[in-house]
Amino acid sequence: MASEDLSAANSRLGVLAQHLAPLEPGDLLTQQLTSSSYSRGGYDSTFPQATTMAAFPPAVHDLLALEGLLNPEERQLRDKVRSYMESNVAPVIADYWERAEFPYPLVPGFAALGLAGGPIKGYGCPGLSILSNGMAVVEIARVDASMSTFLLVHSHLAMLTIGLLGSEEQKQELLPRMAKFELVGCWALTEPSNGSDASALTTTATKVPGGWMINGYKRWIGNGTWADLTVVWARNNQDGQVNAFIVRKGNPGLRTSKLENKIALRCVQNADMTFSQCFVPDSARLPGVASFADTNKVLAISRIMVAWQPVGLSVGVYDMCCRYVTERKQFNTQLGSFQLVQERLARMAGHIQGMWLSCWRLSKLYEEGRMSHEQASLVKAWVSARGREVMSLGRELLGGNGILAHFLVAKSFSDLEAIYTYEGTYDVNVLVAGRRITGVSAIRAASPARGAKKGSKQQDGEGERK
Repeated sequence: MASEDLSAANSRLGVLAQHLAPLEPGDLLTQQLTSSSYSRGGYDSTFPQATTMAAFPPAVHDLLALEGLLNPEERQLRDKVRSYMESNVAPVIADYWERAEFPYPLVPGFAALGLAGGPIKGYGCPGLSILSNGMAVVEIARVDASMSTFLLVHSHLAMLTIGLLGSEEQKQELLPRMAKFELVGCWALTEPSNGSDASALTTTATKVPGGWMINGYKRWIGNGTWADLTVVWARNNQDGQVNAFIVRKGNPGLRTSKLENKIALRCVQNADMTFSQCFVPDSARLPGVASFADTNKVLAISRIMVAWQPVGLSVGVYDMCCRYVTERKQFNTQLGSFQLVQERLARMAGHIQGMWLSCWRLSKLYEEGRMSHEQASLVKAWVSARGREVMSLGRELLGGNGILAHFLVAKSFSDLEAIYTYEGTYDVNVLVAGRRITGVSAIRAASPARGAKKGSKQQDGEGERK
């Protein structure tokens, strides 16, 4: 190895050693960080020509000085989350991702960031602005999208539903413990037979003395294999409307199994859930839910957060590529000196600035009380599509290393495929935006029995909301 390469590797080891200082001796996470797999500070002896994500690259993606649009509190939160993710998550997460395991040892440090409950005020929650929540999502997804999805399911779906639609007793009991991650939540809407057409859900809640009997199936439920509580959406037998219920872990009649063989968000423990004569007391029903339309009160915020995820993935890949093309040499010169490489980097950077600005504007519109459902769908669809292109360009820039998870790009490339689909597929979201543009819904076909009058506005269901 050249002396300059050895010097750089030793420098990276020193940086990683500094990150280990706050960890308790004997801690499982400490053992992982100091094991032979992680103690090299991003140096791989089989490929010393470039640094892996274990020593995360510096943030160089803000070419338009967009941080000037953040206030001091938002920048401070962003920097705190960035430091934690780079120091504690980046060195170990690729191996968890490879094994499709959730990084449970990271949860205490993650909880200490004070992010759970995001926009909820009181009940031990931080009451962060929408933009502050977005910055946290970006910095988490920059290193690992699975961890950002874990937070979004727990905080911006389960906790937010309880915070917005739960009873005072439910809030007092659950939110303080969920804010500390003493309890972890999941959110069960999607079913095997109803993905995009979520409003047609078939899970039922039958009124019985003292409570409700829930029967049905749910699929793709993040955190579902191990969550302490599940917010379940089911159609009641009294008026046919959709209600929400809290089902506790270990409740008789609830069975979960892990979805295997995923290529994306591999650390997220997605579950198939079966509810078979699953009784919950009357106190488990969320009184603020009167119909399926109430899901929008939650999804309005969660969709903004999901829109920020491709931004985080893209800036992480861009930062990795910028470092890689300065380290990696071919034809006796660094890759960054080639025109085609610079063109790809410039295209990635341009997309990132536009993606960030779109999500920033969407966040501001929500804070001003002016965001529409169609605006959220447009931004989520557009940033997901642009993020896909950024992932593809990054894959090209890293060559063969672009398919290795510990160089980040392959992991992020795969993870974005899930985000492209959830919280509304790309196609459904653009059709929601198209409905706003044209005044005509193209989501549901006209009824064969009735036909459709030329130029008439078709009524679509609520499926685009999930």
